[in-house]
Amino acid sequence: METENIEQATIIKEVSAPLFHSKGWMKFLGILSIIYGVLMAISIIGIIFAWLPIWLGILIYQSSTSAENAYVTGDKHSMIRSLNQLKTFFTISGVLALIGIILTIIFVTTGLLTYLFTLTHIY
Repeated sequence: METENIEQATIIKEVSAPLFHSKGWMKFLGILSIIYGVLMAISIIGIIFAWLPIWLGILIYQSSTSAENAYVTGDKHSMIRSLNQLKTFFTISGVLALIGIILTIIFVTTGLLTYLFTLTHIY
């Protein structure tokens, strides 16, 4: 039984090593994202969306802390928590990217149609 726990802890340490070694960058990006959200909250329109970068920053910061804990202790639950937080981070980022792409297509199409409509009525 004890051998199984040691083997499991070793596997967890091996699997969490890449995240552990990038924990500094993850924490750095998390803090930058939180600062960006706080700066966004200063403006009137920015306060509506400021919670998103703050939330993303907290997620990636917590993920790095959980990955560090998983690497140091070999704790399976810390590794799972870290990966779940990363999953949520990437899911939110992906949804935001899709929304950005869709809005860009809508605005470009609207702009082009407005331009073409104005050209046909000028001449």
